[in-house]
Amino acid sequence: MNYILFFTAFIGVFILLNIYISKRLIAKLDISLKNKRYLRIFLIINLFGILCYMLSRYYIDTPSWLYFLFSLPIGILFLLFWSAVVYDISRLLLYLAPISQQRRKFLKKLLDIASVTAAATLTLKSIYNAKYVEIQKVEVEIKNLKKPYKIIQLSDLHIGGLIDKDFISNIVKKANTLTPDIVVITGDLIDIDVRSAKKTLAELTKLNSKYGTYYIVGNHEYFHSIEKIISAVKSLGIRVLKNENVYIGEDDKGFNLAGVYDIFGYRVKNYIPDLQKALQYKKDAPTILLAHQPLYVHEVFDGVDLMLSGHTHGGQLYPFKYLVKLQQPYISGLHQHNKNLQVYVNKGTGFWGPPMRLGASSEITEIVIKPLKN
Repeated sequence: MNYILFFTAFIGVFILLNIYISKRLIAKLDISLKNKRYLRIFLIINLFGILCYMLSRYYIDTPSWLYFLFSLPIGILFLLFWSAVVYDISRLLLYLAPISQQRRKFLKKLLDIASVTAAATLTLKSIYNAKYVEIQKVEVEIKNLKKPYKIIQLSDLHIGGLIDKDFISNIVKKANTLTPDIVVITGDLIDIDVRSAKKTLAELTKLNSKYGTYYIVGNHEYFHSIEKIISAVKSLGIRVLKNENVYIGEDDKGFNLAGVYDIFGYRVKNYIPDLQKALQYKKDAPTILLAHQPLYVHEVFDGVDLMLSGHTHGGQLYPFKYLVKLQQPYISGLHQHNKNLQVYVNKGTGFWGPPMRLGASSEITEIVIKPLKN
């Protein structure tokens, strides 16, 4: 029943967006009725593509080229919606402007052309952007750390659909060229049934680092049998941090690496994050905490020097980050949360939904932690 309600609400939202685009953008364009009809037919086909995407992602095995086409409509609709909003506001300002009717009519035609061109250009640009994963380099000074360490952070890979074996293989090769001391994966690793992801997951065994690979779950793991995902990841030789910690380094020159379950566990009342348990250290040393959602920072009061998160995708499609900001305290990058705690938010190494990114590139993060300068 919950799936039916979710699916109904999901499609309902997209239908409302289509109606807005049709009435507030297409209907107001100075083009022929025939061309307006073609644009509305495109909206209907696009909505049908969204339905096919949902079926292809979770229920029907679809060829990759067809899956790619089905995955685009969500992003296209989103960009069209924001183009329609900007067009609506611009048209109102133009109507209120103290200019002649002839000049207003001329500027209206320019606005029509600019709006349609911008929507098409941004769509193509966002598809292009999603093909590339950047190496984001960050240096973080840590109090009481005795020597530098290089951490490679991967996050929000969302294995499934277009995030396939070749995609993960390319990510692994890029990560290995950075010669990390450790690799951390901060959640939302798998977004399909884990049985369908075994060959893709196996690519992660090729990650090379001095002290190994560590993983925490994100909210999406709760949707796909979290216990099976944890078991599958552990079988690869990757350490899963389940409200626990491990010491990284040698002798007294290392740091504690802690990890907690995602806060989605509060909602399902299972696999619940327990920071107190995770911070039961065996050694007195600086601490890095892996927590999927930046929102978890509000539960961290003491004992953590740096928190590494993901979840936000950096907004993925501008200006969606402003909606994400309503829920999460940080969207991307490094932040000084308080006197003792810093937070870094990875924009996501993969993507969810449409293979599109605008204003928020995919990233592999190279984090060099080093002793605090006096």
